[in-house]
Amino acid sequence: MVPASPRLSHQKLRALQTVIQARLLPWFATHQRDLPWRRNRTPYRVWISEAMLAQTRVDTVIPYFRRFMKRFPSLRALATAPLDDVLKQWEGLGYYSRARNLHKAAQMIQEHYRGRFPRTYADIHALPGVGPYTAAAIASLAFNLDHAVLDGNVIRVLCRLTGFDQDPSRQKTKQGLQSLADRLLVPGQAGTCNEAMMELGAICCTPSSPTCKQCPLQSVCVAFRTDTVDQLPVPRPKKAVPHKEVGAAVVRDDKGHVLIAQRLATSMLGGLWEFPGGTQEPNETMPECVARELKEELDIDIDVGDRLMIVRHAYSHFTIALHVYWATIRSGTPCPIECADVRWCTIDELRTYAFSRADLHIVDRLCANRG
Repeated sequence: MVPASPRLSHQKLRALQTVIQARLLPWFATHQRDLPWRRNRTPYRVWISEAMLAQTRVDTVIPYFRRFMKRFPSLRALATAPLDDVLKQWEGLGYYSRARNLHKAAQMIQEHYRGRFPRTYADIHALPGVGPYTAAAIASLAFNLDHAVLDGNVIRVLCRLTGFDQDPSRQKTKQGLQSLADRLLVPGQAGTCNEAMMELGAICCTPSSPTCKQCPLQSVCVAFRTDTVDQLPVPRPKKAVPHKEVGAAVVRDDKGHVLIAQRLATSMLGGLWEFPGGTQEPNETMPECVARELKEELDIDIDVGDRLMIVRHAYSHFTIALHVYWATIRSGTPCPIECADVRWCTIDELRTYAFSRADLHIVDRLCANRG
């Protein structure tokens, strides 16, 4: 039977923990990056940074974190803000359900915890949008509770350190790696240990071209000793990425206003604004797709004009080609049938609404054409 986790004797486990405490923690004290969420550390700032950092590069998150903290400097400020404002500050960062969950959780904390961030792993984990990793990160970094984090960086370090050659994306394997991370944690130094492991994976034990000669754990790394660093972790089997052809309309009136629609809160990109449209069906031309979608979504009949542009965009699980057309209303008054709201606005006003990254390309083109 294939082991679901690295098999280490008690002696080897203790030796690894000793090396981590003796070498990794001093290395981290010297080499850690100066990141804004590491200053003035509070549970609120840790929470926001972890929500932003999940599946997102640090250099991308830094300006978003600074703007978000300036706009919502406290948990109360976030809880009392309109959701539209929160989504606007999140605009372009992706994974918008995180922003909605932050807003919902902030309101929950205000109501059930009198505005004070919960201090136990179980209570933190119970917040909307907070999974095991984020709960462990907040518990350890904000309250120094002994909970080990397991993100992509830590998984890579553990697989190489132990020479573990099984697919870490499998649930049982991930559970085994979590157990190992828990056992390697130095009691009473959880926050520092977690950050040190993540930092090692981020700046030294990188996915490609790792700087093994600078690694404080090189002497106990099985992958380095067996020359298998480039083979670990075992890559996840690749799956075909679905692709969608999508149509959208920039509907104009005789005053130069354009029509935008707000997505349902329960849908993907919920709460964001968009230029209305949808996915092309088989045996349907793109102009026919756009006309059908606006009839179904807004109950209007439109005349589809020239194509404005094509936006190609990749989401986490599929890609799209967004075909954007000019359009005018032939009959009907726009009403939100399959969306949350509709608005007519000027080109200048578009920047005040929160759009997805794909729709922002359309906003940019409209603003540029206007000039």
